[in-house]
Amino acid sequence: MKKLSIFAILMAFILVLGACGNKDAGSGKEDNSNSASGDSKAEETETVTVKHELGEATVDKNPGNVVVFDFGILDTLDELGVDVKGVPQTNIPKYLEKYASDDYTNVGSLKEPDFETIHALKPDVIFISGRQADLYDQFAEIAPTVYIPLDTTDYVNSFKENMNTVAEIFNKEDEMKEELADIDDRIAGIQEKTSKTDDKGLIVLGTEGKVSAYGPASRFGLIHDVFGVKPADDSIEASTHGQNITFEYILDTNPDILYVIDRDAAIGTDSSVKASLENDLVQKTNAFKNDKIFYLDGQYWYLSGGGLQSMKEMITEVENSL
Repeated sequence: MKKLSIFAILMAFILVLGACGNKDAGSGKEDNSNSASGDSKAEETETVTVKHELGEATVDKNPGNVVVFDFGILDTLDELGVDVKGVPQTNIPKYLEKYASDDYTNVGSLKEPDFETIHALKPDVIFISGRQADLYDQFAEIAPTVYIPLDTTDYVNSFKENMNTVAEIFNKEDEMKEELADIDDRIAGIQEKTSKTDDKGLIVLGTEGKVSAYGPASRFGLIHDVFGVKPADDSIEASTHGQNITFEYILDTNPDILYVIDRDAAIGTDSSVKASLENDLVQKTNAFKNDKIFYLDGQYWYLSGGGLQSMKEMITEVENSL
């Protein structure tokens, strides 16, 4: 009996120790669970909600798989050092030609997206602009789609809003603040010059021997509206595609400065706008006589307007014209 009693006491003692150990282990497991929960909360992805005129997009901050259908936004991301995965590789501006390489996925053209390829990329965000507006719903079915149009009637504010949206999504606010401040300073310098002259300018786009004019509040109207160049004709219809004109019209308007955007050069065709434009009629204008015909780079003005790089280059070209 004595041996049995001792044995029973020992067994009871072992059972008590085992229970304590299990309790401690349970406590440890509970602590690990709490720790993991805390880590999970800390690692929750921060998002940005962008409201635009076509809808709303909630985008993860610093998205990895980026598809871009606007060359102005592409040049902005390039300037900010942001990687992209997919771009429309048709008619990419030469200064962005690295995106035409096999390092990037071709997602169609600006007007004809390859939705199958886009879907396969599993993008985290898609950027589109006016050329793709009618296809917004199809993009939005694939991934959060940010529509970034450029309001030419309020060019600078629209441009800044777009730039700040991009900066917020990619955590580039400080860099963008500096970039926009520099742009403001340069614009102010141009405005100071244009305020001191009565020279009047005319903006034309040439393609395949045809010419169209652009005035204030038009696609290229920032030359008048923002930079302050006085219009040679303030009755030009404000539109995206411009007002069809003749060479006689250019002579009758007789601009002091003639700004020419060569669409053919921008899209890589062989026709020469300069050869057709500088004819006998145009040679009678003040602009031609005073060597004030300026051929603007269509890559910046026609293909990728509204981008950070293109905006700075456009400012430089107008500065040089003054």
